[in-house]
Parts: sequence; structure tokens; C-alpha cells
Amino acid sequence: MLSNFERTAAALRAAYDGEAIAPLRGVLEPTDAAGAYAVQAINTRYWREAGRRIVGRKIGLTAKAVQAQLGVDQPDFGVLFADMEIADGGVLPASKAIQPKAEAEIALILGRDLDDVDATVETVAAAVEHVAAAIEIVDSRIADWKISFADTVADNGSSAFFVLGQERKGLAGLDLYSCGMVLEVNGAVASLGAGAACLGHPLNAAVWLARTMAGLGEPLRAGDIVLTGALGPMVALNPGDSVVARIGGLGTASFRVV
Repeated sequence: MLSNFERTAAALRAAYDGEAIAPLRGVLEPTDAAGAYAVQAINTRYWREAGRRIVGRKIGLTAKAVQAQLGVDQPDFGVLFADMEIADGGVLPASKAIQPKAEAEIALILGRDLDDVDATVETVAAAVEHVAAAIEIVDSRIADWKISFADTVADNGSSAFFVLGQERKGLAGLDLYSCGMVLEVNGAVASLGAGAACLGHPLNAAVWLARTMAGLGEPLRAGDIVLTGALGPMVALNPGDSVVARIGGLGTASFRVV
């Protein structure tokens, strides 16, 4: 007999190819982190066994205002699979998403493992091989985005797809704190932000993730991609939209919805 968590995980998987489902209130209390991550882990294991390959992690809820809205005091994470990547300048078929939104982020590509539960900004910075502009396309299998903290965590951090810009930079000489971000949709400014909007600094978010994953016995590894969190408000997407993220010092990342 399936457990409540297993049934919930199966319902979320089915929603990818069907319709969004109701919030998970009957199984998960809004701030039930342990239960929500248990559901996420069931689906991560299912997808890995089905042949999907993990290439990193995404960090969410890095804005204090959003944390307060969902009644929590920490970020969350989800898994990035190889088949979630859209090439820079590539396309997202509208049929592949339910209610997608885009947010501009800074991506870190690691050059060495991070397996220290006491990781610091210095140790994380030393592990970063490259930095790139990125766009995360978030989506929710929960109807109308009526999510709690537990809903988004169980739903793999409300993740869907991501784009990495083609430029790769080393950390040296970059200002990831005050760098500006402009997200354009169809040539018009749709969102503005800065590096400091991501938990005070994108490396702070990466430290949180490194410690969390090491504590779970699933440390970040060399080659992993880390999406550190939104630099500004997310923007709803529609078929036909052309999206470009411009981040100071890192260049651009772009895609189209077709």
C-alpha cells in the first residue's frame, strides 16, 4: 500500500502531463519541511531510476519578503536535471509548462566538491570555477500558484527549466553584490534587481545550500550547477514571449516561448 507521501509524489508527477492539482493541505501542513522534502526525495529517486541525470540544484525563497509571505525563515532547494536545460537563445515549447514564470539569477558552476557542513563564503568561493548569467523558468503543479512552503518544496522547488548564458567568468573581479539585473520581455523592461536581493549576496545562498546538502549526505560535487536565487521579481510568461536577462559583468541569457 502506498503511503500518503508516495501518493502525493505520484500526483505531482502526473500533473506534469496533465492539469495542476489542488494545494497539498490534506497531506502536508504549510510549513512541514520534513514531509515536503520527503515527497521531493521520492520523485527525485523515481526520476533518477527512470534515467534522468542530476546536474545541480536550484535555491528558492532567497528574498526575505517571500519567506515572510510563506511563513518560513530559510530558503529551499530543488533538483536540476540535465533535461531541464534550454540552450541560450533556445526555445521553450509552451506545451511543456503549465503556468510558467521567469526570473533572472546568477549561476555558479563548481570546480570542486563541497562536502563541509560548516562551509563558509571563502570555501564556497574557492570551489566556484565559473559564474554565468541565468534564467530559471519556474512552474507550479499546484493550481493558480496557491502555494505554501510545503507545496513548493514537495514540487521540486517549483522548478521547470533553466537557461545558462554562454559567457563564463571567474569570480575574481566580479561584483556579485551590487551588479544590476534587467529582465526584458519582448524588448520591454519587466523586472529589475541586483545581486544583493539574493539573500544579501548570491554566495550566501550557495553557502546555505552547501551546508544543507552536506548535512543530508548529498554534497554538491564538482561540475554541479547552482542556481543561487532570483535577483528580482518573477515574470509570468505567455506563448510568443522573447525573454532576455542582462546581468552586470556576466552578460546575457535568453530564450523564447513558442
